[in-house]
Amino acid sequence: MTISSKSIKPLFDNVLIKPLEGETKTASGIVLPETAKEKPQMGKIMAVGAGTTNEKGDKVPMMVKVGQTVMYKKWGGNEIKVGNEEWLLVEQKDILAIVE
Repeated sequence: MTISSKSIKPLFDNVLIKPLEGETKTASGIVLPETAKEKPQMGKIMAVGAGTTNEKGDKVPMMVKVGQTVMYKKWGGNEIKVGNEEWLLVEQKDILAIVE
């Protein structure tokens, strides 16, 4: 089953991220095979959830929005297949920074 990005709507404080491509060459110009590439820790936000609630029941809005480029934890999130690509579904707390 192929899932399109338009059919994915994250819940609560989850964020759908399309990872940026990893480096294909080393600094000295050696071409890396697919298996040797380091997974990127930066990606573009494709969809965000509506937010969550705190202990008092107050709504906590999302701090990130669609289209932003972000850095996220190396081992955070769950990989999902969107078309032919591997994207990530992460909690907002696993996003470390917005890249401007």
